[in-house]
Amino acid sequence: MAEASKIPPRGPGSLGLHRFATVCAAATFVLIFVGGLVTSTGSALAVPDWPLAFGRLIPQLEGGVRFEYGHRVAAGVVVILTLMLAGWIWRAEPRRWVRKTAYAALALIVVQAILGGITVLLLLPLPVAVAHAATGQALFCVMVAIAVFTNPRFAADVRTAGAERPALAPLATITTAVIYAQILIGAVMRHLGAGLAIPDFPLAFGRLIPPFNSVYVGINFAHRCGAVIVALFVIWTVVRVMRFYRDETRMVRSALALIALLILQVTLGAITIWSGRAVLPTTAHVAVGAAVLATSLVLTIRAYAMGGLAAAAEAAKLAGEPDHAMEPKLTA
Repeated sequence: MAEASKIPPRGPGSLGLHRFATVCAAATFVLIFVGGLVTSTGSALAVPDWPLAFGRLIPQLEGGVRFEYGHRVAAGVVVILTLMLAGWIWRAEPRRWVRKTAYAALALIVVQAILGGITVLLLLPLPVAVAHAATGQALFCVMVAIAVFTNPRFAADVRTAGAERPALAPLATITTAVIYAQILIGAVMRHLGAGLAIPDFPLAFGRLIPPFNSVYVGINFAHRCGAVIVALFVIWTVVRVMRFYRDETRMVRSALALIALLILQVTLGAITIWSGRAVLPTTAHVAVGAAVLATSLVLTIRAYAMGGLAAAAEAAKLAGEPDHAMEPKLTA
């Protein structure tokens, strides 16, 4: 069988659509950063009404209003971009599952906007605030997935020799799920105002296990334990990539980016505590957490794509078909 690396780039995705999808993903990342800035500065209710701001379209920009209103403007930009992306994909993308992914992004941005409004109108109830954060992270993941799917080179340079090495997709999926769960725990901690319930790091009140005398200490310690679990799964995933998939260039790049972002995230978490929750490191901690999640997701998508290509190649081989017979299966 000819090497899959000789297969030319192919796929229905256009370069223009891919670039626009990447812009949409980047804009969503900025939205997450700005949202984290609102929480870090305590500006979540600086504008007490919604959808207007003090009864106006543009309020006087001072104090916390700058951050809260800036978050609304960023959200509006993402809404417009998502509408444009969904329309472009509806008109130009032949793959049904990619279109459905775009529609999911559209639905998520609507839900996200509604949850944001309810958060303001009901004075920041914890379940709604956490759901707002969770939906924002989910939207970012969907945007990143669309950017990957619309890349004309998606799965084009994946090799087919993989039957003799351990599967990566299940482990990568679990790692991504664990990271998302950790982000949700962090959102609960952040909206409870429990970020400094344990004021020291890496110990907790000078001990390995703190006294659980409040729910704030409990959720803070749960977030720290979650960070350890995330680190273990990320390291496990990266080690598997570097040991068994070293010849897959894009997989290796994603794995190296994942471990680098994890190190940065842990460092930012420590600085957040040591600085007494200074605005910049606290907000960066939120944003880099989203980047860790997205990178793990990209690795997961590529692992599934690689598995699908290997299966198609094996099926073609068993049927006695030439290597190029599997090409339509990659872009169906």
